[in-house]
Amino acid sequence: MVRPVYRLVAVSAAAGALLAGGLSGAGVTEARAAQPEGRYVILLEDSARDRLEAVIRQHGRAYGVQAGLRYRDALVGYSAVVPESRVAELRAAEGVRTVAVDAPVRATQQVLPAGVDRIQADVSTTAAGNGTGDVDTAVAVLDTGIDDRHPDLNVAGGFNCMDPSRPGAWRDNNGHGTHVAGTVAARDNGDDVVGVVPGARLYAVKVLGASGGGFTSTIVCGLDWLVRNAVPLGIKVANMSLGGDGADDGNCGFSNDDPEHQAICRVNVAGVTVVVAAGNDTDDLADHTPAAFDEVLTVTAMADFDGQPGGGAAATCRTSNRDDTAANFSNFAVSTADAAHTIAGPGVCVRSTRRSTGTTVYSGTSMASPHVAGAAALCLAAGRCADPSPAAVAAQLLADAAAQPASYGFAGDPNAPVSGRHYGHLVHAGGY
Repeated sequence: MVRPVYRLVAVSAAAGALLAGGLSGAGVTEARAAQPEGRYVILLEDSARDRLEAVIRQHGRAYGVQAGLRYRDALVGYSAVVPESRVAELRAAEGVRTVAVDAPVRATQQVLPAGVDRIQADVSTTAAGNGTGDVDTAVAVLDTGIDDRHPDLNVAGGFNCMDPSRPGAWRDNNGHGTHVAGTVAARDNGDDVVGVVPGARLYAVKVLGASGGGFTSTIVCGLDWLVRNAVPLGIKVANMSLGGDGADDGNCGFSNDDPEHQAICRVNVAGVTVVVAAGNDTDDLADHTPAAFDEVLTVTAMADFDGQPGGGAAATCRTSNRDDTAANFSNFAVSTADAAHTIAGPGVCVRSTRRSTGTTVYSGTSMASPHVAGAAALCLAAGRCADPSPAAVAAQLLADAAAQPASYGFAGDPNAPVSGRHYGHLVHAGGY
C-alpha cells in the first residue's frame, strides 16, 4: 500500500509563499515529495508491547531492519529502514500486523484578530480580548513545534518526534506551529493577539521539521505520545493542521493498513478530540487524510476581513477571496458521511503569533483548524460540552454552529450552499 504525501496548508499573506521549505507561488497547491526508499512503519500485535526491544533485535538479525522510532501506547511497533528485498518476508513474519510505507508528511498593541472576533470568542465566558483571564485547560498542537520564547504563549512542554534523542527540543524552527498555537490560545494580556481559549497550556508535539515536512512515522510518534500523556497532562483537544492524499476505509485503518488512522482512533479512545485541517486543494476532502477520517472534526476555511458577518469588507490580503465567502482554496465535503464531521473556521488573512515575538499573517485551512480546536477546548472548560467524549464534543460544536441564524454564516455554508460542496456551518464560540 502506498501512503499519501502530506502537505503543509498555510500561505504567507505577504509574499504568497508556501511554508514548505521555500516553495513559492501564488496558489496553494504544493509539490509532492518523493517516496523515500526503504522507510516503513512496522506494527505488531499488542502482545508484543512488553517485549518490543527483543522483537526489534530479532527483526534486525533476521531481516536487516534499522529501527528508528518506537511506539508503545497508541500502537505497538516501530519505524525502520528495511532492505527492499526483505520487506515481503518481514510482512509475513509471525506477530507482524502491518508493514506500511513511511510516507513524507507536510504541514499547513493587542488586537482581537478578525477570526477570533468572527466566531464570537469575545462574548464567550472568557471574553477573549478584554485583557484579563486565562482558561485552565490544555491543547496539544501536532505541528512544527511551538516557539516558547514568545511571551504571548503558555507553552507547558512537548515532545520532539523529529529527533527523539532530544525529546525536549520541540521549539518551532518553521513558524507554522507557533502561528497555529496563537490562534488557539494566545494570552489575553494586552499584547499582540488573543486566542480563542486564552492562556491555555500548550503542548508542542513536533512532528514536522524546519521545512514543514515529516513522515507517517513522526505523525504516529506524536499520536503515540498523546495517548501516553493525555490523561496525566489534562489534554482533551489536539490540533493537526496537516494533510495529504488518502482515504477513510471505514474501519479505523485496519482494512487498508493505515497506521495514522489506527493511532487517531486510539487517541479518541483516550478521550482526545482531534481537530484537523480540510486541506487547500479545492477538492473533495474524501481524498485527503486525516481530513477524511470520520473520527476527526474536519475544518474548512472561510474568508472574513472585519470580524463581522454580512460581507462587503475589503480584503486585507489575498484579494481573490471575498468577505464572508468560502475560501477559494478550501477543500470541502461531498458525501453525507463527510459532511457529518465538517465545520468551518476563518482561514484567510489570519493574524497570529510568529516565531520569537510579534505577529504575522497566514492563510489556509491550517489557520481555520485552530479556531475550532480552541472552541472545542473552551466548550469543555466552560461545561457546555458536558459529555467529554470526542464524538459528543464534535456533535456539540456542529449543533451549536448549525443553530446560529443564517445571518451569522457565509456564502457557501448550508444556508447558502454551493452545489456539490459542503463547507459546514461556521463554528460558534460565543456560547462557551
